Amino acid sequence: MTKVLIFGAMGVMGRNVANCAKTMDDIEIVAGLDREDHFDDPAFGFPVYSSFDKVTEDFDVIIDFSVAPAINGLLDYVEKTGKPCVQCTTGLSEEQLARVKEISKKAPVLRSANMSIGVNLLLSLVKEAAKKLYEKGFDIDIVEQHHRRKADAPSGTAIALADAVNEALDNKLDYVYDRSSRREARPHDEIGVSAVRGGTIAGVHDIIFAGEDEVITFNHTAYSRNIFANGALNAAKFLNGKAAGLYSMQDVLV
Repeated sequence: MTKVLIFGAMGVMGRNVANCAKTMDDIEIVAGLDREDHFDDPAFGFPVYSSFDKVTEDFDVIIDFSVAPAINGLLDYVEKTGKPCVQCTTGLSEEQLARVKEISKKAPVLRSANMSIGVNLLLSLVKEAAKKLYEKGFDIDIVEQHHRRKADAPSGTAIALADAVNEALDNKLDYVYDRSSRREARPHDEIGVSAVRGGTIAGVHDIIFAGEDEVITFNHTAYSRNIFANGALNAAKFLNGKAAGLYSMQDVLV
């Protein structure tokens, strides 16, 4: 049994993680952290604390679905205790990302821009497609869509997909997020990344390979946030008992 503390327990994703855990026999949510204390709220089924100092329950792994400004306190705790952490929050600064990497020398940390198993398989597929199609003249663009409440744009997943493509091409592509000021033909050595925000879209990512008279599109559509919650829970089970290091969902899929 893997015992989990949810960091960001009162948020939409925190609640999804808690609900999805109820369907698994080998994982249990024993506590949560958020801005307010909720010790006996039946809506949660476990106590929610406003500080790590208040937590009395024993737990194996932290699952983080919070917001970037809250991450520093979490990283302080992981660094101090060495507790395993599945770090799912997007929109982190370069300084925060560097600190995550540094802390992984002392504690097992699994970080992924997207916890979906399907998206992580897609990362491998687009690498192979880029190797075969780019040199044949195919241009590559990414379009992502998310709900109106998502604060960061483009999404961490879109950047991860762009990074996968660029890595396959020896990092020769420039990232372009806005072409509105241009009056010129599109250069071949770039990858465009566009963001759509609206409604309640859980997440749509299209990777477009546009060639002469033909277009190949890889699409991943999330119909609910449960796919991210289930991925995070599987990542927590994987991380329990692991040595210090920086892991990803690619490790979970092996």
